[in-house]
Amino acid sequence: MRPKFSVSLMCMDFLDIKNQIKILDSNMDGYHIDIMDGHYCKNITLSPDFMRACSRVAKKPMDVHLMTTNPNDWIDACAEAGAAMISPHAETMNTDCFRTLNHIAQVGCKLGVTLNPATPLSYCKHYLNRIDVLTLMTVDVGFAGQPFIEEMLDKIKEAKELREKNGWHYQIMIDGSCNQKTFGRLYEAGADVFVLGSSGLFSLDSDLETACQKTKDNFQKETGVKCL
Repeated sequence: MRPKFSVSLMCMDFLDIKNQIKILDSNMDGYHIDIMDGHYCKNITLSPDFMRACSRVAKKPMDVHLMTTNPNDWIDACAEAGAAMISPHAETMNTDCFRTLNHIAQVGCKLGVTLNPATPLSYCKHYLNRIDVLTLMTVDVGFAGQPFIEEMLDKIKEAKELREKNGWHYQIMIDGSCNQKTFGRLYEAGADVFVLGSSGLFSLDSDLETACQKTKDNFQKETGVKCL
């Protein structure tokens, strides 16, 4: 399976959304939608209404990252707005985890789960067999532009080993500081999907088409793997 790029739309130019979506559709694999409620983490970013507007233009799938205290409150709205996958934080659903996962499945979305850097994989070991994507945060939640947490490389390796040992099917998505400095180490550790934000995409060039090509060139240079 070739590596994939999911673009963090909270980092895009909000004054040029329609044009940027058209460019990204031709160059990337999907869109990463960060929904924060201001409680679980101290920021408020995107929303189902934003997703609904983007879906009028976007052809690639949207994966939703729920940084919310009560993920069940958001599942129906995100699905109705066009989500292909919904990933709550494991830390927010330990009281009704299986009810939450069933809820996501019932609305027709793929199952994801996200772990904060300090949360061990053992926290969600009882349902790793069910999920389609395991998102590992390599920065603390809430804000773009944070430095990469080096200790997460061992966690990625562990997630890959668990998948292979048990025959599980989840892809490993990395969220946080995916860029030229980290592509090689992340890919070697076992990452399958890379969430691209400011450092990995949008800051590379004022022309987004050029920035997309630079991202792909950087990835190939650091990993030896050609993408999309």
